[in-house]
Order: sequence, then C-alpha cells, then structure tokens
Amino acid sequence: MGKPGWARSHRGPLLLMGVLLAVLAGLAFILTSGPEHALPGSPTTSASPPASSTAPAATALPRSDPVLIEIPKIKAKSTLVPLGLNQDNTLQVPPVSRPMQAGWFSEGASPGEIGPAVIAGHVDGNKQPGIFYRLKELQAGDRVLISRADGRVLTFVISRVMQVDKDEFPTDAVYGETNDPQLRLITCGGSFDRAVRSYRDNIIAFAVLQQG
Repeated sequence: MGKPGWARSHRGPLLLMGVLLAVLAGLAFILTSGPEHALPGSPTTSASPPASSTAPAATALPRSDPVLIEIPKIKAKSTLVPLGLNQDNTLQVPPVSRPMQAGWFSEGASPGEIGPAVIAGHVDGNKQPGIFYRLKELQAGDRVLISRADGRVLTFVISRVMQVDKDEFPTDAVYGETNDPQLRLITCGGSFDRAVRSYRDNIIAFAVLQQG
C-alpha cells in the first residue's frame, strides 16, 4: 500500500474517563483499487468550556456499544465496527473492500454518553459510492438513528453540517468535551487533489441526542 492520502496532523490531549488518550495522528482511508481517501481524526480537548445549548440537555445513558447507524434522509444504513488505534496511534479504518461499512471510535464516548461520539465512513471506494457519499446533503433537523447493544435505539438530530479544508479541521469542535450526548459524522469531500491522492476537504455533521 502507498502513503496515506491524509498527511496533515492535528494533535492534542483527549480526557476520556480521566485517562489521557494517545494522540491520534490521523484517520486515513486507503483504497486498494482507487485513489486514497482520508479523514482527520485527532481527538483533542478544547481549552474552552464544554459546548452548551439553550435547549434542555437529553439525559445521558450508560456506556453501550453502537451496532447500527441509519440516516433516513440519505438512505444510509450500516452496521458499526469498532475503530481503535494502530501502533502508530492512527485510527483503524473500516474494511477498504467494503466502502458501505461505517465505524465508530471505540475509545471515545459511545452514542448516548456525555461527550461527542465519532462515527466515520467512506465517501467512496472501490469505484463505488461509500456509506457517507451523501452526508453533505444533511440539514439541521434531519435524524440519525443509532441502535445500541443494550437494545436502545437513539435518535440524534442534526444541528449543522460543515465542509472544511483539512488544514483547518475544527479539532476542538469535533472532539472537545460537551455537556450532553452528541454525535459527529465524518467523511471526505470537496475537490480531489490528484497530486496527493486525497480529497481536500472534510464533511462533518454535528448532531445532538433527542429528548425522550
């Protein structure tokens, strides 16, 4: 395999359950039968206070692994595989041979816990659309359904979607502490840089847990 398409690093500490996570240098999606795609994935803790909202926060739940994600608006549905860290502190990725497979950062918050749960997916791969190919179409108010191993099905509501240059990845906004259970969905986007075999931007969807 060649060099990962994403070679830009965003570093910093992530306080998770009182333990400092290893720095995650980057989430690289390396495609074996097409161009290389990459997602930044450097968890950090923001120096700012946790994000707040004028709406009442949903009640947090105990930890439980997510097993399925469904986004009705864009007809996306996938089981979820846990993504840990490689020996070089980069995030593991879903199987490159299955671009419709999404994964969640299992060393971060699980969906329903206080904090940002992070789910990553391919925009495309193996010359076909990936699970998050239409992620950029989401708008505020759209729903994301997460099924957990404990039998609960949680509804998250999209609050905003942004497209950002990878050199300006909003690390604190994505991985920083929050007062309530939140969700982040990340994929690649924008134009394709053939020189480095990577998309120039990232699409990031932010969501909050719906009350009740």
